[in-house]
Amino acid sequence: MAQHDLNGPQPKPGILDIHAYVPGKSGPKTGKTHKLSSNESAVGASPKAVAAFEAAAGELALYPDGSAAALREAIAKRHGLKAENIVCGAGSDELLQLLAHAYLGPGDEAIYSQFGFLVYPIAISSNGATAVVAPEKNHVADVGEILARVTAKTKMVFLANPNNPTGTYLTAEQVKRLHHGLPQHVLLVLDAAYAEFVLANDYDAGVSLVEHNNNVVMTRTFSKIHGLAALRLGWAYCPPAVADVLNRIRGPFNVSLPALKAGVAAIEDQAFQAAAQAHNSKWLGWLARELQALGLEVTPSVGNFLLLHFASPAKAQEADAFLSGRGLILRRVEAYGLPAALRLSVGTEEANRAVVAALAEFLK
Repeated sequence: MAQHDLNGPQPKPGILDIHAYVPGKSGPKTGKTHKLSSNESAVGASPKAVAAFEAAAGELALYPDGSAAALREAIAKRHGLKAENIVCGAGSDELLQLLAHAYLGPGDEAIYSQFGFLVYPIAISSNGATAVVAPEKNHVADVGEILARVTAKTKMVFLANPNNPTGTYLTAEQVKRLHHGLPQHVLLVLDAAYAEFVLANDYDAGVSLVEHNNNVVMTRTFSKIHGLAALRLGWAYCPPAVADVLNRIRGPFNVSLPALKAGVAAIEDQAFQAAAQAHNSKWLGWLARELQALGLEVTPSVGNFLLLHFASPAKAQEADAFLSGRGLILRRVEAYGLPAALRLSVGTEEANRAVVAALAEFLK
């Protein structure tokens, strides 16, 4: 951690209280490794998206379309949305930051759930607002606990649905109850990064709530099921007034031309998306059953990852070291307040079988 000279330039209040986000680690540069720490696509990216990216190499001297018109139209067509209410960003992370920048300031409060995505407190604190944590029950966000923490200072509620790192979700009715309980001036941000993996009939990503209210935003990403994490591409579906605000403050060319081109190809390749979903559904269930059979507690997940619970923090650290030594890289989650757990991304068949075999050996 860098030392800050009190006589030098000073950041805004709250900045130095932020714990920087630490991404999932990668493996060593030598030897066979399976990176299962960042919830990346187990099946890569659509070949059509890769081809579009490669074709964009001939246009690198040109600025991208600042309005992302073609991508917004493709997203709108795929999901039955209004293109003018879509805002694209450099990953959904940028959009979450922009929302906080636009609607939060000193004296404001924003709520997120106990094991919610760590970008939320960073976005809140970096804008001088106070982050308020609502306890979860059995690693699931609790509507009552969130609403109990709403005050006159509350300006925003962040809800990852499904949540990372737990993989749990709130039903459509629970999300509606949460929204109904919020004052009109509070913006509900539904982070649906893993929505495409959810097969539960009682789940809804939030489109209807956005279209019928002026204080709900849904964010999505191309990093997960579309396999475009390296390109940093996301989008938000917003009420018209919120879209207008985001378009006023985002960078004029905040999404690169290769990302725009690859994004259009990815969103249109529904066959690839279906194959990615099928792979995840098969191996998510298989991993959960196999790991539970080993005696591990596994939080039920609807995402592309599982949260594995060990007997103690020390045991989780030992397991992480053991797996790393065999080229299997999982995610430590102490920063989320889960020191006795590891998060495992669904990988290829080879990776999935290898991690189960290694944990079986470890737990003997």
